[in-house]
Amino acid sequence: MLLIFDLDGTLINTIDDLGQACNHALSACGFPTHKIEDYPRLVGNGINKLIERALPEEHRNEATVLRLREYFVPFYDQHNCDLTRPYDGILELLHELKLQGHTLAVASNKYQAATEKIVAHYFPNTFDVVLGERESIPRKPDPQIVWDIIHRLSPLASNLSPIYYVGDSLVDAATAKAANLPFVACTWGFCTQEQLLTVTPDHMVNHPHEILTLI
Repeated sequence: MLLIFDLDGTLINTIDDLGQACNHALSACGFPTHKIEDYPRLVGNGINKLIERALPEEHRNEATVLRLREYFVPFYDQHNCDLTRPYDGILELLHELKLQGHTLAVASNKYQAATEKIVAHYFPNTFDVVLGERESIPRKPDPQIVWDIIHRLSPLASNLSPIYYVGDSLVDAATAKAANLPFVACTWGFCTQEQLLTVTPDHMVNHPHEILTLI
C-alpha cells in the first residue's frame, strides 16, 4: 500500500513559522503584517500564493510577490523548524505504518528545499519519496506531483496498490480527485470539518491513529 501525505496541516503544524516569515517579508517591504491566527486561510497553494494573499489587494502583482519572496525564503530557510511541530499522534502513526511495511510519500506545495529539510528534520528515514514545489512543475491541485511520486516508486515497490491521498485542505481534496485517488481528510489541519465536508471526502479522520483502521 502507498500512502501519499500532504505536509503542512497534515503531518506538521507550520503556521507559526510560515506566518513569521511572511510578516518579516511584508514588514521589510513596507506592507502591513497579519496576526498569526489569520494565516491558515492564506496557505495551501505554495509560497507565492501565500505572499500574494497576504499583500493588500492593490499590490497583488507578480513583481511585488517576487520581491517579497526574496525576503521570505532566506528567513524561512533559517527559521522553518523554530515553532513547527508534528501533530499529536503523527510520529506514532508513521512508525506503525513503517512497521507494517507500507510505502510512504510526501506531496507538498512548499518549495522543494524546505520540504526536504523539514521532512528530514522531523521524520528522518521515514518517507520513500519527498516532493515539493519544483520549477516548471505545476503545483497541486494539479496531479503531476502524484504521478511523479508513483513513477519514482514503481521500480522500488512491487505493489503500490491501494493508494491513498491524505490531506487537510480543499487543495488536497482537488488533488486526490484529479489523480482519481481516495481522499482521506484530516480534521486537525488548516481547514474546518465543515469545509472538508463540502467536498465529500472518501474518509474523514479526527486523529492520526484512525488512519490505521482504513488499511
